Amino acid sequence: MRLLIIRHAIAAERGTPGLPDDERPLTPEGEKRFQKAAKGLARIVRRPDVLFTSPLVRARRTAEIAAETWGRVEPVTLDALAHGDDDGLQKALASRGPEDVVVIVGHEPHVSALLGRLLGSTHDDRLAFRKGGAALVELSGRLAQGGHLVWFLPPKTLRALAD
Repeated sequence: MRLLIIRHAIAAERGTPGLPDDERPLTPEGEKRFQKAAKGLARIVRRPDVLFTSPLVRARRTAEIAAETWGRVEPVTLDALAHGDDDGLQKALASRGPEDVVVIVGHEPHVSALLGRLLGSTHDDRLAFRKGGAALVELSGRLAQGGHLVWFLPPKTLRALAD
């Protein structure tokens, strides 16, 4: 299975008055930049078999932009991605086939911690995702068995791939 991990795009700042953390939307700049980054993703990753997203507004919108770019894929809300629940993610992945491309859109520090665990690194030397960044991992089985990093790209590189 190929697992594409995406951190949500640039969102309103944490602590914005009157805006609960779970409801922080993407900024106009975040939307614009990720639209281009999504085009880069679509050039290097085939249309996914499933696209799971955190239910939080900023991740959901990031997933929608990616889905629109690939076409013919609808984001599926997965509560486990809101707070880094590996057991919930593993349950969702269990029904997927070995040749599937699965996309997840989530948050820091959870996406970096997941990538670190998949690669067998410690929490201290994990790879940190930039907003709108992505990593592609080949999985041979369950999440606990780890995987092989295919690539880890910041959003600037994804945008450059769109051209």
